[in-house]
Amino acid sequence: VQLQASGGGLVQYGGSLRLSCAASGFTSVYVVTGWFRQAPGKERGGVLCISGSDGSTYYADSVKGRFTISRDNAKNTVYLQMNSLKPEDTAIYYCALAFSGIVAGPPTLKSGFYDVWGQGTEVTVSS
Repeated sequence: VQLQASGGGLVQYGGSLRLSCAASGFTSVYVVTGWFRQAPGKERGGVLCISGSDGSTYYADSVKGRFTISRDNAKNTVYLQMNSLKPEDTAIYYCALAFSGIVAGPPTLKSGFYDVWGQGTEVTVSS
């Protein structure tokens, strides 16, 4: 199983970006896909996630109302739409996959819940 994250880049304050996480090597919908981020000098933290089994989502408070997660099961791809970006959103963004049919919630924003990690894509928001 492999995850390929893409879509990062440099954007101005208030701008938008869409990240993609393409998965390969499996076909089950009983997975949870999460996005995490790690800013310079900080620990990696959960941003948001989506359950493939029922489409439930869970967001960190810091991104509610600005970020949206969605998935295309046919393409085995999860998207992270980021709007109203702020300099504090600057980080390397990682997608991760857990082989579980659990409903998205607080436990699914813990890094230890995930089985497979992508390589990360860098997002820089200028002020």
